[in-house]
Amino acid sequence: MLIVDAHQDIAYKALCCGRDYRRSVRETRSAERGGDIPAHNGTLISALPDALLGRVGVVFATLFTAPAQTKPAPWDKLWYTTPKEAHDLALKQWDYYQQLADETETIRLITTRRDLDSVLATWAEGVPMNQHQQGLVLLMENAEPILEPQQFEEWYARGVRIVGPAWQGTRYCGGTGQPGGLTPLGRELLEIMAGLNAILDLSHMAEESFLEAVDRYPGVIIASHSNPRRFANTDRHLSDEMIRLLAERDGVIGVVLYNRFLSSTWRVGDPKRDVPLATALDAIDHICQITGSAAHVGIGSDFDGGFGAESIPEGLDTVTDLLKIADGLRERGYSDADIERVMSQNMLRKLRQALG
Repeated sequence: MLIVDAHQDIAYKALCCGRDYRRSVRETRSAERGGDIPAHNGTLISALPDALLGRVGVVFATLFTAPAQTKPAPWDKLWYTTPKEAHDLALKQWDYYQQLADETETIRLITTRRDLDSVLATWAEGVPMNQHQQGLVLLMENAEPILEPQQFEEWYARGVRIVGPAWQGTRYCGGTGQPGGLTPLGRELLEIMAGLNAILDLSHMAEESFLEAVDRYPGVIIASHSNPRRFANTDRHLSDEMIRLLAERDGVIGVVLYNRFLSSTWRVGDPKRDVPLATALDAIDHICQITGSAAHVGIGSDFDGGFGAESIPEGLDTVTDLLKIADGLRERGYSDADIERVMSQNMLRKLRQALG
């Protein structure tokens, strides 16, 4: 069993919170006990040693920036007021990933199919645990750091292989809480991305821009971290019709393991037991039922993206526990082949289609 997690904010938590991804969850929790970081950002969920123990072999690692209009808290350092500021903040995160890979034998940046195959080979049967590697695929969440559409070529050369044009609304399209379609710049950006065979991430795109992008974009599409609206009925998530349309394009949806996105009634501060792991399994199963197979759903945990272990389903505490999803699906009668599709193979299929 191998796990692909299609959305983790690794650089965000390092630069915003000073969390060292190479240090175990237990060590970081101990160091932060009694401090301000857990109060502001939640108890740490994910770290490299725990991810390797939990067989999380590939992660889509974000370059995330937030617009200043969200009124960032004093401890949040990754907000911007101009595209140039967004660009510079994303570049700092890119630098972080380069240094992380340079200094850590068990981290490899994935920019080609050869890189992917090399990482997967370290998980082959018989390879000792201390030789396992985690591959990071760079995902730009919010395209404002792309100064103009043509400039994406520079980001692609730096290794960015996945782009989500929206977070809230951007110069490129409508987004969460800010409806709207693709702008002329957005259409141009999609043309540049398609020419490079980059993956388009539909998460956070407003419904109008989502529908236009599904129709317009000829390349690989995913929704790295989105849930069915049946579980959280807001424009942040996908209607059943949006799910069907994405599946018709052979897209894959990463289910988010955040209680607010799994329940319309759960609020921050509510007991995590109010959202059991079974609810996340229900969300996975719903996508399978809507699309008619297990070929269009994966995991996009969004771990440590501004929330912590208090806000994920009961039964999950650290990234190591992602293996429990496979156990839960098996108990529900899913075949081993379908479980592997959900846990890794669907997202790997999309990666192979996009990587040269």
